[in-house]
Amino acid sequence: MSRTSRTTLRRSRTALIAAGALVAAAAGSAAAAAPFGASAAAAAGCTVDYKIQNQWNGGLTASVSVTNKGDALSSWQLEWSFGGGEQVSQGWNAAVTQSGSAVTAKNVSYNGSLATGASASFGFNATGNGNSTVPATFKLNGVTCNGDTTGPTDPPDPTDPPAGSRVNNPYEGAKVYVNPEWSAKAAAEPGGSRIAQQPTGVWLDRTAAIAGVADGMGLRDHLDAALTQKGSGELVVQLVIYNLPGRDCAALASNGELGPTEIGRYKTEYIDPIAAILADAKYAGLRIVTTVEIDSLPNLVTNTGSRPTATPACDVMKANGNYVKGVGYALNKLGDAPNVYNYIDAGHHGWIGWDDNFAPSATTFHAAATAEGATVNDVHGFITNTANYGALTEKHFSIGDSVNGTSVRQSKWVDWNRYTDEQSFAQAFRNQLVSVGFKSDIGMLIDTSRNGWGGTQRPTGPGATTSVDTYVDGGRYDRRIHLGNWCNQSGAGLGERPKAAPAAGIDAYVWMKPPGESDGSSKAIPNDEGKGFDRMCDPTYTGNARNGNNLSGALPDAPVSGHWFSAQFQELMKNAYPAL
Repeated sequence: MSRTSRTTLRRSRTALIAAGALVAAAAGSAAAAAPFGASAAAAAGCTVDYKIQNQWNGGLTASVSVTNKGDALSSWQLEWSFGGGEQVSQGWNAAVTQSGSAVTAKNVSYNGSLATGASASFGFNATGNGNSTVPATFKLNGVTCNGDTTGPTDPPDPTDPPAGSRVNNPYEGAKVYVNPEWSAKAAAEPGGSRIAQQPTGVWLDRTAAIAGVADGMGLRDHLDAALTQKGSGELVVQLVIYNLPGRDCAALASNGELGPTEIGRYKTEYIDPIAAILADAKYAGLRIVTTVEIDSLPNLVTNTGSRPTATPACDVMKANGNYVKGVGYALNKLGDAPNVYNYIDAGHHGWIGWDDNFAPSATTFHAAATAEGATVNDVHGFITNTANYGALTEKHFSIGDSVNGTSVRQSKWVDWNRYTDEQSFAQAFRNQLVSVGFKSDIGMLIDTSRNGWGGTQRPTGPGATTSVDTYVDGGRYDRRIHLGNWCNQSGAGLGERPKAAPAAGIDAYVWMKPPGESDGSSKAIPNDEGKGFDRMCDPTYTGNARNGNNLSGALPDAPVSGHWFSAQFQELMKNAYPAL
């Protein structure tokens, strides 16, 4: 991966309208026949729980649960009518159709059987004017479900929002999902039990990952496991959306399965299935955080045109617009679910912290956030340092320091960058993003999974003032050979543990990159994942323009990106800061 030199809008979001239509019909009171043949017996009674999960001026999201109180059913359909001009646009876990104001929801293949007392749940999105109410009457297989359809009389506690309601910072007051697959690998390592229960991101790095690869967990498996972990509290699930056409145009280690022009496949085979799963009413109580397409948009700024770091592949992606289109489409579709919080990847300080990258990157991000039907309302925030190594804070030197009249900016390490660490960069870049049109309440995430830089090599004070270089090099926590080095870095350690609201403007420190998963292979390894070999992962490589023609600083004997790398995991634990 190259790391180089918030449709339907969520407009004015309302509080959860938990208008439960709990109804009980008199047995045998209706004469309508069941419409699905002799095996679909008439329901002798039913209850319906209809909840408007989210509503705005333009649409709504609703969840419906129907409970059969009569004889067992082999198939079912539920009918009601809208009274405010609503029009269904999308449904899940049922085939939802509409004629005029009349709506019909029919079972799908896997939920047609309803034993006595059993329930089926489904959901839908619909357009509307923001004043939708609970329908007055429901019929299950032609039998009217009668009863009270009034909403709750007790208002929700404003200090304790109901599950599924929108919050400013999804991480506050919530646990975060622990991936059982990663946890098992970590626990199997000597000493790994110390961190095996930390939350990490779930990477959807190819279409097959949605269903699960090689008998592994798919997206629904992870979300089902998250519901179990959630219990009665709030829980965040972190997903990495990572499968753009022409992915990683400036590197080879994480090239993807889709060619540069395959934007149609990206939409229909990758984003649409993910969006459909996330919109399932079953998961409405989870807070789902997405990291959208790491290492994509910054490449359009730094690695195109006449720059010495430009690559033909990045020029192609800038020309065809498929990075911008893909990110916009993902934000639009994923943002339809009211419990999804989209965070766009924003590189890191050692990539876009320079004057000629900083403002143009924010402008490019805004272009993507307003493409393919997306708006800034689909963006909850941004994430920096994903899978990278930039120190969270540098305490022994600052950008305003000088040595013998020479500014720290002139040191070889800083190299005229305006930022020395990730936190100062993330806070400043947040302000820049707001200035180009993003909402003023956006939050930032910082990936601290590999930026601890502890161990015996961690400096305890500033460097010698012999020169600006000795001052910076002697005091900096980040011990990389060059800021442009990004692959399996030797000497790196686990950083700050995941934590909500740790600093102004920062929603959370996160471990979005699971520690112990390789950045790329040290040598060419045949694989069926579309991942190539990048010399920046080769410890013998003497570099290129993106790392100042320095050694790569990579660990040897690394497997293909995303595969388990025991030696790296051990190194990260050994050099953790704070120490384990």
